Amino acid sequence: MIVTRPQLTVRLARDADDILAAARLRYAVFVEELGGTGAGVDHAARVERDRFDAVAEHLLLVDEARPAGDQVVGLYRLLSQEGAAQIGQFYSEDEFDLRPLHRSGRRLLELGRSCLHPDYRGGGAMFRLWQGLAEHVERRGVELLFGTASFPGTRIADVAGSLSLLHRAHLAPEELRVISRDQPAPDLLPEERVDRAAAMRAMPALIKAYLRLGGQVGQGVFIDHDFNCMDVCMLLDLSRVDARQTALYRTPQ
Repeated sequence: MIVTRPQLTVRLARDADDILAAARLRYAVFVEELGGTGAGVDHAARVERDRFDAVAEHLLLVDEARPAGDQVVGLYRLLSQEGAAQIGQFYSEDEFDLRPLHRSGRRLLELGRSCLHPDYRGGGAMFRLWQGLAEHVERRGVELLFGTASFPGTRIADVAGSLSLLHRAHLAPEELRVISRDQPAPDLLPEERVDRAAAMRAMPALIKAYLRLGGQVGQGVFIDHDFNCMDVCMLLDLSRVDARQTALYRTPQ
């Protein structure tokens, strides 16, 4: 249960204990809550991790008012071009053809494993995590953010309205348009059958947050049976983001 007065800070993971706390939060969200499975799930230790953790940085949202060992309440896994080069690929490269991003010559950062403890959703916690992300991006000179974002379940028909809206109103330009390796041309609804209001209501909160910042989507969807979800690839070209929008996620000076 959330404490009465959370003391939220954002920082990069410092040591093995931080990485373990992040893996436990990922287990609670992606395995226990969403029904994920796969080779990186260790039920005995109650952790979810994979080979990319060793070459990525982990941006943690920490509530210092919670008991020691239970303070990590949100996270982003950040995989830079240098980290991807060490392991030979970005995480989302298994799901989407990222050649347009590689050809762009832009400074890339992949966002992954975004999650919040259930007690911290719907308030200022994600806002605080995004402030920390904005500071990190500015320090590293990142030009283009990308990563997968998920719809629950594995039936495209269940989210056809939302997918149709994304592909018709928010498709990335051709020079940055990554393409799904699984479902590059999913069945979309005719434009006249898309209820835009309903489609937006059904959109996961993380996707809506990216759209508010000017985010766009790659082509197609990848069905991830291990994590019981359908992934789209979100792209955020920081050169296109309005200063008024980025100000929402920057810490006041």
